[in-house]
Amino acid sequence: MAESVPLESPSMSRRQLLNFLTGAAVAATATAALYPAAKFFVPPAQESEDGSILAKDINGNLIPASQILAEPPGTRALVAGLAGEPTYLTVREDGTLHPWGIVDNCTHLGCTFPWNPNENQFQCPCHGSRYDPEGRVVRGPAPLPLKLVRVAVETDFIRISPWTEIDPRTGQKPWWV
Repeated sequence: MAESVPLESPSMSRRQLLNFLTGAAVAATATAALYPAAKFFVPPAQESEDGSILAKDINGNLIPASQILAEPPGTRALVAGLAGEPTYLTVREDGTLHPWGIVDNCTHLGCTFPWNPNENQFQCPCHGSRYDPEGRVVRGPAPLPLKLVRVAVETDFIRISPWTEIDPRTGQKPWWV
């Protein structure tokens, strides 16, 4: 018998090779075009290794420490803190910032609330919870004191980091850790 040519086709035909190369070129081009567009919608990470961030205003602009420290003692400045949570920073009598900030979320149902300087309290308008100047519950239904964050001034900016030590108001491990 004469030798015959095998009927099997090669592993990849010329058409398959050209289709593969065309698909790879289209995929590479689409990825190169869509990657910057996708990155535009992902906010940049601004946390450090310890989870701290720089304090910002409602528009996301960094707040200079000198701007808050220029306020009179006892002033409570509301800034965007960790995870964008509204956080009160307090100017002390010696012109420095208090070492902790108070997160403006009621521990009852998470409402935000204003500082009432006339009554020297945080007052939640949703269900009537009241907190003293350090964030301890004065009147319920809120069951827990307000969450604390650590506050430090670096150059002319305010660094806010998670509070993980013993709660100085209660002497116990913080409920939010």
